[in-house]
Amino acid sequence: MALTDENLVDVPGMASRWVRLANGARAHYMTAGTSGPAVILLHGGLPGSSGLAGWRFMAPYLGDNGFRVYCPDMPGFGLSDTREEYWPDGMESFVDFIDQFATALCLDEFHLAGNSMGCMNTVNYTVAHPDKVKSFILIAGDIGDVVPEHLTPPAGEFRLTAYDGTREGMRTMMEAIIHRGEAISEDLIDMRYLSARDRMDAHAKFWPTLLQYRRITDWTNENRAARLVTKGRLDRLSTPGLYLYGRQDILTPVEWGYVQEDYLPNVQFFYPDECGHQGQTDRPDLFNPVFLEFFRDGTVSGELADAAGVSDRRPELPLINRSLVSA
Repeated sequence: MALTDENLVDVPGMASRWVRLANGARAHYMTAGTSGPAVILLHGGLPGSSGLAGWRFMAPYLGDNGFRVYCPDMPGFGLSDTREEYWPDGMESFVDFIDQFATALCLDEFHLAGNSMGCMNTVNYTVAHPDKVKSFILIAGDIGDVVPEHLTPPAGEFRLTAYDGTREGMRTMMEAIIHRGEAISEDLIDMRYLSARDRMDAHAKFWPTLLQYRRITDWTNENRAARLVTKGRLDRLSTPGLYLYGRQDILTPVEWGYVQEDYLPNVQFFYPDECGHQGQTDRPDLFNPVFLEFFRDGTVSGELADAAGVSDRRPELPLINRSLVSA
């Protein structure tokens, strides 16, 4: 299928939009739904990532079920502003972007979710602005220094995401993060390749700070580091939260989810099967209704929770409602 005139995959139920931020940046986002509570969905951090690439199976579903969904292209990704003054300086700059984006769209309160780098951005934004986040969902990422630095992720196949700038390299990278091969379409590869080609320098500028995200003590700029501290903040939040971590994740294996679960007592964990690093793409049959029930009801029904691999490593939180029948 051919791309649109903006070099986007054409997804029914999603529309391409632009907004001018307070700092002068021209921000691109995809949207779905016309009424109801607002949801912001944050994409991952590999080259070519975007709101559309990350959420094309989720956003139309939520839009059809009573939500207004916004999938922004973060600085350095998607169709983001390519002018150098709007490149990301580091992970903390994404917090500022999200806040300016929400303000520009007059979103005072919203549900928030993110995958991979988007998981980190969801964490960082939520601890910085807990008054604006109604609830959050994390997918296969990192949660900062709330996990002690001496605990490190198990060895995965992160080398497979070393992007060489070619179209075939993009395919290889997609195969590393998406378990369901049929979801890797030719138009998706084309869209991601073209976006990455025009933003390689912007991506390279922030990438080292993503790799250093958990090692706050290595940072020389204490003011920047302070903005990314999660210890004593994320673990104390009363904001309702879920975390889904695929059992077939080959980048950061599922054992890393078990470690994170031990440090987030107020977040309900799930470990869905047949699911890699980009779980919302691999298992929309599970992720879509989990998101819908949680954002709509504040809980997940017992039957759906079981299907989605609700954690048995500790007692379930009240976020699982076994008196409800799934949607």
